[in-house]
Amino acid sequence: MPRDIRLAFVGDSFTAGAEDDLALGWVGRVVAWGRAVGWNLTGYNLGIRRETTLDIQARLVTEARPRLRDGDAHGLVVSAGINDTTVMAGQRRVNMADTLAALDRIIESAVVERWPLLLVGPALVGDAEQNKRIVALSEAMAERCDERDVTYVEVAASLIGDEEWVAEVTSVDGAHPRASGYERLANLVWPAFREWLDELAATVPSTS
Repeated sequence: MPRDIRLAFVGDSFTAGAEDDLALGWVGRVVAWGRAVGWNLTGYNLGIRRETTLDIQARLVTEARPRLRDGDAHGLVVSAGINDTTVMAGQRRVNMADTLAALDRIIESAVVERWPLLLVGPALVGDAEQNKRIVALSEAMAERCDERDVTYVEVAASLIGDEEWVAEVTSVDGAHPRASGYERLANLVWPAFREWLDELAATVPSTS
């Protein structure tokens, strides 16, 4: 088992864990669970509120490279898309084609840097019309990741019809959950995250 696994989590406010009273978000939870099952993980949270996929792609390599420089194994986890679907002044912040183009650049950067990549799709919010756009984008992102052989965690589809989720984000700020919602997100991400992490770690020769 590698002694030192370093992961960069790059994304938006959901990656940062905005509005979580426990200040863990889904990222802090899956890193803690990974450590609990025996992996020596360092998770770097690089989430910034309101950022789109274009914003995330533009800073990804610059911010991840120094954090994934040392250690025995490295991985990149990217979560994006919600802010792309927000309508401001009557216009969607980022159209789907531009989001998918940015996603392609993220995938290409991970290949060049030799970072195993895990994509986590956008969650639903408290607005029904935006949720339609989020679901459509998530489906397109999943298809693109499948074409590029990248592990994708579908979140939006898992939250459709989840009245507890909608009630929680509506009661907060219309977008973010509290601790219980982030626990729900972490449970959605965890199975794929653990499998991806096992595959990542298996590429490093044992030091024992």
